Amino acid sequence: MIKRDKYLKQLIDKQNNGLIKVITGLRRVGKSYLLFNIYYDYLITNNVPEDQIITLSLDDDENEEYRDPKALSKYVRERVTEASKTYYILLDEIQMAISAEELSGKTKTIQIYSVLNGLSKLRNVDLYVTGSNSRFLSKDVLTEFRGRGDEVHVYPLSFSEYMEAYDGDQFTGWTDYYTYGGLPLILSQKTDEQKAAYLRNLFQETYLVDIIDRNKIRNDYELGSVINILASNIGTLTNPKRIADTFASEEKNRISQNTVSAFISYLEESFLIDKAFRYNVKGRKYIGTPLKYYFEDVGLRNARLNFRQQEENHIMENIVYNELRFRGFNVDVGVVEVYERVPEKSKSVKVQREVDFVANQGSRRYYIQVAFEMPDKEKEEQEKASLRGINDSFKKIIIVGNPIKVKRDEDGFTTMSIWDFLLKENSLEL
Repeated sequence: MIKRDKYLKQLIDKQNNGLIKVITGLRRVGKSYLLFNIYYDYLITNNVPEDQIITLSLDDDENEEYRDPKALSKYVRERVTEASKTYYILLDEIQMAISAEELSGKTKTIQIYSVLNGLSKLRNVDLYVTGSNSRFLSKDVLTEFRGRGDEVHVYPLSFSEYMEAYDGDQFTGWTDYYTYGGLPLILSQKTDEQKAAYLRNLFQETYLVDIIDRNKIRNDYELGSVINILASNIGTLTNPKRIADTFASEEKNRISQNTVSAFISYLEESFLIDKAFRYNVKGRKYIGTPLKYYFEDVGLRNARLNFRQQEENHIMENIVYNELRFRGFNVDVGVVEVYERVPEKSKSVKVQREVDFVANQGSRRYYIQVAFEMPDKEKEEQEKASLRGINDSFKKIIIVGNPIKVKRDEDGFTTMSIWDFLLKENSLEL
């Protein structure tokens, strides 16, 4: 069993706070296991009687009748029988309780929100729900839940979580991780063929089908092509216009920017991808498009491309981004404007240099460069050039893809290996 202590602690800290604990995340990421196994066992261990824990999985065909919000409300209320006891209500895949009319936008009110708000007001109820669709959950926590929602977002296994159950050393583990990703069930697949088949089928038969059905998409070929373009260009600055232009040149077909934007939003709503905005470090302001997209699970990204584009440098960057998000940071792409002298023009010109990530968490900030390898001084100086243009006191870190000891140079820059960064909880403070 992978403990997932980070999420268990979050649930414990939020216990009995009067809010609806909304557990969101990619399908098959382990939300149900977290709620119905890890958290359930915690409640039992802490002397909560079984009859005070009410569980219901709405994606189970046997519970289809409770996808009707009114039936669901009745089911729960009939079991909350004694006012002096606290009942823990665990509801899985709550988006299944949204009707086709509500999905299509034909009705303005989504009944399940009213039901959940009503249940959360019961003094002897502590309510937990999971969902795989942010369109109806995480983006609406503060609005539809009227301030009664409290989100816990579950990511695929981090590398440190992955290694808890991996049978091998950290180096072979890294190769498997950047190839097949961190969906929990990937660890139960015995061969490379099984792992690849599992991810391909999951992407095609679960994620795509879900997006197509939910959003009534008629041309799934266009959607697939946009996904392929995003997957081929992780960590590359882009926007809907560039994607539409790529589609026209590669597919010899046209697709509107509005359609591309819609497809991207559907992928974000399903937690398949996440975006990083550009941030002008010196100007202290955000820059509009283009921006960068990363996959929440690199294994799904690789499977979508049939494992043909295994550029470890880009995949490593995606994994660093995911790790920072897993640790609770807000992550942007940094832009540093500096003046550089051009000998042939005998003058200095302003240029923009990129910092891979600016990670913020409260008063903490880190500037991070990701370099798969730095074989010589020239490459090292290239990676440091952007960091040199930042004159504040926040820590500047370079993460490399070869096993080196953590070192701090005369400029105050820290260089560490990807293994130290991912496996040591306090790695940003090394």
